[in-house]
This record gives sequence, C-alpha cells and structure tokens, in this order.
Amino acid sequence: MCRVGRRNAPPGRAVTRAMLEDGIAPRKGDRCCMTPRDILVARPATRPPDHSASLTEARQRMVATGQWSASQFMGRRWPIGCVALEITQRCNLDCTACYLSEQSEAVKDLPLEELFGRIEMIFDHYGQHTDVQVTGGDPTLRKRDELVAIVRRIREKGMRPTLLTNGIRARRDLLQELVAVGLVDVAFHVDMTQRRRGYGDEIALNVLRQEYIERTRGLRLPVMFNTTVTNDNFEQIPEIVAFFVRNSDAVRLASFQLQAVTGRGVLRRRDARITIGSVRRQIELGANTPLSFDTAQIGHARCNRYAMTMVINGKVYDVLDDKALFNNVLERTGQLPFDRQSRSAAVRTLVKAVLTSPRLALRGAVWLGHNMWRARADLVRARGRVDKLSFLIHDFMDACHLEKERIDACVFAAATNGGPISMCLHNAKRDAFILNPVELKTGGSVSFWNPLSGETTPAPVVLHGPIALRHRVAKGRLKSARAASGTRLRTGRQ
Repeated sequence: MCRVGRRNAPPGRAVTRAMLEDGIAPRKGDRCCMTPRDILVARPATRPPDHSASLTEARQRMVATGQWSASQFMGRRWPIGCVALEITQRCNLDCTACYLSEQSEAVKDLPLEELFGRIEMIFDHYGQHTDVQVTGGDPTLRKRDELVAIVRRIREKGMRPTLLTNGIRARRDLLQELVAVGLVDVAFHVDMTQRRRGYGDEIALNVLRQEYIERTRGLRLPVMFNTTVTNDNFEQIPEIVAFFVRNSDAVRLASFQLQAVTGRGVLRRRDARITIGSVRRQIELGANTPLSFDTAQIGHARCNRYAMTMVINGKVYDVLDDKALFNNVLERTGQLPFDRQSRSAAVRTLVKAVLTSPRLALRGAVWLGHNMWRARADLVRARGRVDKLSFLIHDFMDACHLEKERIDACVFAAATNGGPISMCLHNAKRDAFILNPVELKTGGSVSFWNPLSGETTPAPVVLHGPIALRHRVAKGRLKSARAASGTRLRTGRQ
C-alpha cells in the first residue's frame, strides 16, 4: 500500500531519486497523480437519494472524465461494475503480488451484523442486480455457516453474489451449498504469484485449473479465472488462453490483471513491455484470432478492456466486430438484467429486446447469418453447440501512482463501513479502513468492535502507533524482511 504518513514527501519538500525509485512520489509525466494528502483525505462515496440518481451520477462521472460514449456500460447498464465485500483479511497463501496490507493478518473477521449492514449499504447505493464479489483474503476461511449466510443475504436483496477464491477450500460440497442459497458464479484466482508447491510454471497450473473446473460440473455455476500478469508469466499467456478456450463449455470469463505495486506484495514495478496492448496481443495469440477489445467500454479505457467471443468446435470467433451494431444493442438492452447461470435465458432476453426494433432485428439477423455462414463447418462438427467466452484486461494502479481521473471513473469498488470506495484507492489506504473500530448498533444501544482483539466495548479503542505482529501472521514484505535478517519480527507495540 502507499505508505501515507511514513516516507511520502510532504507538500513543498523536494522529491529525491530514491523516493522516485521506491514508488513513493509521482514520476515526471504521470497523469495528475494523487498526492499523499489527496489519498489521505479521500473518503467513500456518499449515499445517493435513490438508485436512479446513482446511475445518473455514474454517467456524469464518465462524461467528466472523457469516458462517456455510446458503447459505455458504466452509467448505462449499471451504476457500478462490481463491489468487493471483504469478509476476512486472512489468507492461506502468501502471494508475491498480494494487495492486502502488512497488518491484514492481525485483523479479526468482521462480525456478521457489520457485513449484513454493508450488504444493505451496497443495495442502498446501487440497487438490484448489483454484482457483489464475496472476497477477502480468502472468503472460504470464514466459518462455513457464516459464508452461506452472507451469500444468502446478498441474493435475498436481489443482488448477484460471486465467490472469489484461490480454490483450496472451495470443495464441491461447499459450492453446491452456496449455489443452493443463490451464488451466481465463482471466480478462481490461480497463478504463479501464489507460490503453490509442485507447479513449475503457469502451464503446469492448468492441471489445478482443470480440477477446479471439474468441481463445478452440473452445478449451473459459471466459472471465471483471474490471472495476475507478471514478468515471469507474460510469455505463457497464449497457452493459458488456449486452455480456457478448450474449457469454454464451463469457463465464461478469463480476467488478466496486470501486476501493480500495492499491498504487502514483494514484486517490484513490472516491465515496461507489460501493457494493456501487449497483453491483448498475447490473448489474441492464444485465441488464434484478432479480437475487438475496443468496442465495449467498461469505465476508463486505461483501466479495462473487454472482448466477447463465441467458441465453436474449439475455434474462437469475435462477437464485437461490429461496433455500430453493438452500440444499438446496448442502447436497447442497457437496463435489462441477463441471467448468467442460464445461457438460453440470456439469449431469450437479448432476442426479445432486439425484436422490439425491426431495423435492429434485421441488422442483427444479417450479422448473425454472416457469422453462422463463416462458422458453418465448425457448427456442423459441434452439432450446433456455441459457447461464450469473454476476456477482460484490468490494469490496477500502483498504490502511490493513483490517477485521479481513473479513480473518478472507477467501476470496481470496495465496501467499507463508511460506504463504497474505488478498489485502487482502498488498497492504497487499506489500514485506514481495516484497523479502525467499527460502530455496531443493536436496538437502541451503540458499541464498538475492535478489529485487533475482536472484542466489543462501549467506547472505541483507538490504535496508537504501529502494531506488533507475531511471526505466524507475517506475510509479504514483512516475512521476507524477517527471513533476510534472521531476527524476530516486531513492527511496533500494540
């Protein structure tokens, strides 16, 4: 995370070369980087008067940041792309690119009542059909009955819960129980930054990815995969994409997230060769066809790129090759919810909306006929089966190089006790959210939950100074520093 209040240069102080190299000051040429003070004073979004106002506000932000267009999802289809609900700060892996803070492992799990309150807050801000990512840490480390209750509560509010997990504890019986209470899809994070034993490279991890896919068979649970792109696995992206293509009957989305300098991770700034453009070309190599990543817009163009494909008989066909047609379809379907668990239901929703416009229906029929003719041989071999596979490229920002324009256009928020806030900004000041006492209201009484002790007291217990971490909860940079020095880990006094 950005070390606000520690080594950042105060206003008026000269920036040294060492500070630039360490990533704690804006670099020359950065686009309006937020200063340490900007990050420090940034606050979560306030609650809108109603859900319609939330959509309008999202559209206004897209206009203000120059991102509004006929192909923009944000402010048209939804007021937010996704909200992360972190239900634990604990994790059973020690990733080299971890976005959690050095203090995260010392924090107790939030009380259920507080998480239920945050679910209500998400609904109050964004309304039904909002995608809520149940995450952490790893959410499967919560007590099983609590995880089930959280997913159930999200679904009861008419929102769509997704489980983001490393998969270690996401066994089939757990997934089955979560689907029964409303889980919409599951996202498995699998890559070499997790340092899983027995896997030499990203290609070897395909065995594990296949195992996770098989756990979901027959559950009506679409599968997504997250892959962090680093200097070590950049060249292997085409092979990973080819794996997803082979499993497109189950995998609906493959997300490639460019490694950022944030949190407790030990990786430094990525190579200059790793950009949205270069990752796009690697994906196209794996798909063996050019893809229209510039048709649909999801928030800021420097943050997200999206492509949708059809996979027929193992061959990839671009779906978004007609931008004008896409824009017309988006205009007609902008406010319609699509059932991600039922392919046939989603197609019916789309066709019904298109048929309301004879001109659009004719244009769509021409496009469909052209592409079906082009794919006729593969359609015959596949007996008419068509699978949908999407690709998302997400470029997270370094914690100390946050561009205000991109923060303002953010589509990925984190839920806090003060409201939703951009995930990149949340990562940059995570301790400010996870270490502060949480106010709990029960009936007419008010109490305060201490995130370090897990105790509830009548008055808040405020943390003064850094906290002491035991060796068993040290991860990321702290663990590496201790191993290098051979000394006992102590970061302060609690």
